[in-house]
Formats: sequence, structure tokens, C-alpha cells
Amino acid sequence: MTAILSIKDLRKSYADGFEALKGVSLDIREGEILALLGPNGAGKTTLISTVCGITTPTSGSVTVGGHDTQTEYRAARSMIGLVPQEIVLEPFEKVLNTVRFSRGLFGYRPDNARIEQILRKLSLWDKRKNAIKELSGGMKRRVLIAKALAHEPKILFLDEPTAGVDVELRKDMWDIVAELKQSGVTIILTTHYIEEAEAIADRVGVINRGELLLVQDKDKLMAQMGQKQIEVTLTEPISEIPASLAQHGLTLNGNGLTLVYTYDTNAERTGITKLLNDVAQAGLVLRDVQTRQSSLEEIFVTLVSGDAA
Repeated sequence: MTAILSIKDLRKSYADGFEALKGVSLDIREGEILALLGPNGAGKTTLISTVCGITTPTSGSVTVGGHDTQTEYRAARSMIGLVPQEIVLEPFEKVLNTVRFSRGLFGYRPDNARIEQILRKLSLWDKRKNAIKELSGGMKRRVLIAKALAHEPKILFLDEPTAGVDVELRKDMWDIVAELKQSGVTIILTTHYIEEAEAIADRVGVINRGELLLVQDKDKLMAQMGQKQIEVTLTEPISEIPASLAQHGLTLNGNGLTLVYTYDTNAERTGITKLLNDVAQAGLVLRDVQTRQSSLEEIFVTLVSGDAA
């Protein structure tokens, strides 16, 4: 798949010596959804701001559709739509005029049909004559997306798009993002919500302390790094794990009714067969056996804490 955005050894340092970005390199494929995960201060917003031309890099390069963001800024920026984390809108302006104005800023001719299409897609058409101050927080975020889409960008950056939005609206936003992908828009989003990345991303990038720790297809990441657990539910509770089972590294949960065994799916042998045989030899009677995959959140925490160490 063609890379529509290419970031090469991008660095950003400040006068006090702080390094916000430390040699970030990343190719983003046309038509994909990339979720960028990282704790506060990891460098997510700095990376987006630098790609969008809001922040000047110390070194490195960024090309958008083949256009260098430094030497061909106007051409590169015209391909990008940005939805910032902060809601900054003119409170007394009407929704329709706000979105029309954004299109004009990029030198595009008025296109009422296009604006109507965007507002309808974002469930804003019925609010088009409302002043921004009359909208809920969720609707204001939709207006930000409409503004970013007004000039028909090929790439859309969403910086914490569902921050402060309730669960129902968050899922609506996920549907909107999925529809945008279907229309051919490449989407890069930063998020603190791990379930957001699991729900909609094709690839996941993890950034911490200005360094990109990894970028991986979501499913491959979970398959390669995610561990599985077997939960063995007993018919009768036990107060402690029998000594004969100590070698398996079990934990005892559920008021003494559940034995939890963690194993690596990539290991040559999982040890499951021996575990179940040893459980039977210990005189324990099974009621149920279930498996559970590690969540993306657990993988993320492991990566970040490992880097911090």
C-alpha cells in the first residue's frame, strides 16, 4: 500500500534542551487508520503539530503526497485536515458559516453541495443555523471535524477526538471515522482510550518520551506480544494452591474457585496439557475452563513501563 505520509528522523528540541521528538520515522499508508498511543507528554501532539506545520522541526523531514512540508508547505498543508484537541470556535457564529469559512481559507471555491454533504454525514445539518454556543460539547467536536473536512483533505489528524465525550457519542465518532476511511481518507488519531484503538485502528503506534517504540498491525501486535490466560474454575474452593502445582506459576482468584495460568502463544509448548493433568492428579475437580487474550491496554502498559525502566 502506498505511503501518503512519510516522516524521516524527525526531531524537535527546545532552547532549554528538552527533546520533544527524538528521531521519529514513520510511513503512513494511504487509506489506513493509525492510532497513536502514549501517556501525557509522550510527544503525540508535538508530532502532529510538526507534521501540520504548526511547529517547526529541529531536523528531519516530512512529505505529504510527495510534497515536503518545509519547501512545499502550501501544497502539503492543503492535503491535511486537523481536528485539534482543544475546542476553539467562534461562539456566536453559525455552524454553516463556520464550515464555509474553513473551506475558503484554503482557497477553495464555495461548494454548498459539498458542505451540506459533510454536515449531513456528521449529523449537523439540522444544526446548521445554530450558533456554536448553543451546541453541546459533542456537537462542537463534530463541527471541528466538519471544518477539517471542508477543503477535502486526503489525510485527517484527530488529536484526542473523543476527550470529554460520553460513551454513546464516542461510539458515534467511531462510526464517523469508519465512514471517512471508506471514502478514502487516511486517518491518524491520538488517543488515551485504549478501546478506541482496538475498535477502529488498522495499525497501532506507541510513543513515549518523544520516541516511537513501535508501529505494528493491531492484530499482529496482539498476537505477537499478547499473552493468553487459562482460567480453570473448580467445583470446590481451595485456600491455597497445592505444592504439586507450584511449577505452573498459577494465581488463585475468585474466592479460591479459579486458577489462572498465563502462557505465551508463540512458545513451542504452552504447558496446558501438563497443567490439566497435574490439576487432576492434585484431586481438584474442574467445573469450567476458559481462555482470555491480553488486551491492547495491557500490552501498552507493558511497553511504556518497560521503556521507562
